[in-house]
Amino acid sequence: MTHPPREAVEQPVRVVIAEDSGLLRESLSRLLADAGFEVVAAVGDGPGLVAAAEEHRPDVAVVDVRMPPGYRDEGLRAAIEARGRVPGLPVLVLSQYVEERYGAELLESGAHGTGYLLKDRVADVPEFAAAVRDVASGGTVLDPEVVEQLLSRRRHGGLSKLTPREREVLALMAEGRSNRAIAETLFVTGGAVEKHVKSIFGKLGFVQAETEHRRVLAVLTYLRG
Repeated sequence: MTHPPREAVEQPVRVVIAEDSGLLRESLSRLLADAGFEVVAAVGDGPGLVAAAEEHRPDVAVVDVRMPPGYRDEGLRAAIEARGRVPGLPVLVLSQYVEERYGAELLESGAHGTGYLLKDRVADVPEFAAAVRDVASGGTVLDPEVVEQLLSRRRHGGLSKLTPREREVLALMAEGRSNRAIAETLFVTGGAVEKHVKSIFGKLGFVQAETEHRRVLAVLTYLRG
């Protein structure tokens, strides 16, 4: 007697959390577990993050930028080191304040699976969980407030070649939006967005590279201004 094939069971996204505040670390662990993630480790400092990443090889690391001993950018440094030990490790960095260079440095440390959000975004659980999943799947997610500040400051250099609409599209790309999501946000067709994206790549000089890699390079150009 034959039996129908069993459907494959989707495995939960495995997460390592690095946060020095015990209360916030526990809150993040509980929040992500309730959202269907598997928290394989939760640590309180940079060396703990590097060790946990090497041991567990998680699908994504959620990391506080400022950690002991100096509470400056130790978390970011540890995340970049962890990426060196575990190539391709997706990292979502959480920060109390907007620091543009954090997003740029993190993007430069890996072409795929990068996120930078303000801690306030954690309060919107569905949005935060979606961001973690996007980064785990190789996407790029930047906090809208970071993008807004960049829009008001970056008006020169390579970006000066872009039209106002192309800058809008690039800003939404920096938030990790897909072409379809950009079309819905701007109330235009998908074909129009594809033309804008192609034009952006051409004006910024990213013609030959793989499409997804070009998106990251374009966002890096945007961050650098």
